[in-house]
Amino acid sequence: MIIEQIYTGCLAQGAYYIESAGVAAIIDPLREVQPYIEKAKANGATIKYIFETHFHADFVSGHQDLAEKTGATIVFGPTSMKMGFEAKVAQDGEVFELGDAKIKLIHTPGHTMESSVYLLINEDGKEEAIFTGDTLFIGDVGRPDLAQKVIAELTQDMLAGHLYDSLHNKIIPMSDDLIVYPAHGAGSACGKNMSKETSDTLGNQKKTNYALQEMTKEQFIKEVTTGLTPPPAYFPQNVMMNIQGYDSIDNVLNRGMQALSPTEFEVIANETGALVLDTRAPEVFAKGFIPNSINIGIDGSFAVWVGTLIPDVKQEIIIVAEEGKEEEVITRLARVGYDHTMGFLKGGFEAWKAEGNECDEIPQISAEQLAEMLTKNPSLPVLDVRKNSEFQSEHVLGVKNLPLDYINSHMAEINKDETYYVHCAGGYRSMIFNSVLKARGYDNLVDISGGFDAIKATGKVQVSDYVCPSTLL
Repeated sequence: MIIEQIYTGCLAQGAYYIESAGVAAIIDPLREVQPYIEKAKANGATIKYIFETHFHADFVSGHQDLAEKTGATIVFGPTSMKMGFEAKVAQDGEVFELGDAKIKLIHTPGHTMESSVYLLINEDGKEEAIFTGDTLFIGDVGRPDLAQKVIAELTQDMLAGHLYDSLHNKIIPMSDDLIVYPAHGAGSACGKNMSKETSDTLGNQKKTNYALQEMTKEQFIKEVTTGLTPPPAYFPQNVMMNIQGYDSIDNVLNRGMQALSPTEFEVIANETGALVLDTRAPEVFAKGFIPNSINIGIDGSFAVWVGTLIPDVKQEIIIVAEEGKEEEVITRLARVGYDHTMGFLKGGFEAWKAEGNECDEIPQISAEQLAEMLTKNPSLPVLDVRKNSEFQSEHVLGVKNLPLDYINSHMAEINKDETYYVHCAGGYRSMIFNSVLKARGYDNLVDISGGFDAIKATGKVQVSDYVCPSTLL
């Protein structure tokens, strides 16, 4: 038997390939499905099932494309949702033959109402692993406030109550030696503060996971709902794409992989509502970029920040990228439902610059320079754009916290005529923040290279006492 976790760091997401006697199943596939097809082909196996743990909110699943390309059956847990594609709605306890193994669906409502986990019974008849989706993470459980965005009569307390029942009646009674394989790890917005580990024994989770400890339902509801912040705006849109269907990833790539000359790029930028998305590293972007472009670096939590800051998944986008990375950018946009890439700048920013077109830049200073400036002027206007939980944990004394997540709500607090010195943890988010404001006419922004980590490392700046954060949402 083969059990392989296919983990994607950008989304902190785990898909799974399971194979027995030449028959394979994929659990929670990503949008780009060719790797699963090639893996099965290399093994001489046939993909029979595509098991979905729930209607995902944080990414667009590859279930529809994978089914169309392989003939595999899409399986969801109990749901009355009308789907835009052929799928089997399974019952609680239904068993599926997979070669010489079996997979049993166990309905575990709570994160969403159709949420289900899949119990793997190996060739010897032993219960070996459980694929828990967003019902149970390592160190955490799925947040119970997302499905209410799709089903109006649900509340987060109702969902949390369902989750309590699912955990106590379905999960906790299972064998301690089961291996838990969740859909997400640290960095996902589907839980509050999950572990960096991506698997564990159920027995260890019963000992260490706060949500599996002895408590009343009322205590549990309070525990899992405390500290929740609003989810990214794209979540409900991704849910509906996963329910109703979507365009083939092949079509998305064909549209997006249009190489545009600087002139063509400028025409589209000026005559349409397309957003110019520059995906180069922040320190490269700072030195020169196309005016009004937004920087979200591909080598970071790219998809999550795109989904957080671009409210409409139907937004038309044109791309500036490092040469050779254009297809990766388009694919990663499609993972979170942004299917309307109209092309990319051929030759990248250097081609734009070579044509003599207008360029812009964002000044940067080092952490050492900031430390010297704060020594001379302790009231220097410094903005910390990390999450509030990070700020509360530790921050430079006297600075203002304006989290990037809520940039649209905070713009009124910024005076366009005043110069601000902006930092995050390491430099990735501060450049996103600065580029968004720059595109909206805020010209007096200075980026701090290396962010809070570098500032603290100087030893010359007063920081607050460290407090362990209770949640990293």
